[in-house]
Amino acid sequence: MTAPDATPDAAPDASPDTLTDSLSATRTAYDAAADTYAQLFRDSLRDAPLDRAMLAAFAEAVRGAGPDARVADLGCGPGHVTAHLAGLGLVPRGVDVSPAMIGLARAAHPELRFDVGSMAALDLPDATLSGVLSRWSVIHTPPAELPPVLAEFARVLAPGGQLLLGFWASESPGRRTQVFDHAVAPAYRWCPDHLSALLREAGLTETARMICEPRPADRRQFRAVHLLARRAEVTA
Repeated sequence: MTAPDATPDAAPDASPDTLTDSLSATRTAYDAAADTYAQLFRDSLRDAPLDRAMLAAFAEAVRGAGPDARVADLGCGPGHVTAHLAGLGLVPRGVDVSPAMIGLARAAHPELRFDVGSMAALDLPDATLSGVLSRWSVIHTPPAELPPVLAEFARVLAPGGQLLLGFWASESPGRRTQVFDHAVAPAYRWCPDHLSALLREAGLTETARMICEPRPADRRQFRAVHLLARRAEVTA
């Protein structure tokens, strides 16, 4: 599926001067690792049936919310999941802080729209999307900076819009976050209940949760969490 206004009128690339220190460091790190990352993860959904099932549920929820199936894949990397969303009948656009990642995504999927941008300051009008996908992109957001990011997700979602959030779970019930050793940039694991509470504060209500245990061969022996949430409808 080709997205309307796929490449013309693309949003200007985010200026490094507008980024926080943590986001600027993440941008630099992923620029350096972009080619390797793309090679490692371009087929990552092929052997992840539960991930595909959750993406399919997200797509069905988006389509059920109304006729507009426009979604943003935030932290899209090289664009392989954005393309998967198009295959599910959605009209996606990818956004990533790394210009190198966006360059790879545009080269691999020229029929789709990809923009350099920050999740904390999206170049999108209020209430214009039916869905937001954020798979393992908030893991690089320091805890103090996460609530404004979630508020930005809620801002761009139309009433009834859907959010699918993926992250690694904290294993300690008493710890809301845990720092872990990520190969590219500093990263955090989150207590699912705490993150769900932060979503509620942003105006998003959790509707489903899937927690996947790591496979023995996985490099990271962390539980993977997928939270599906919904922005409230406007009531008279």
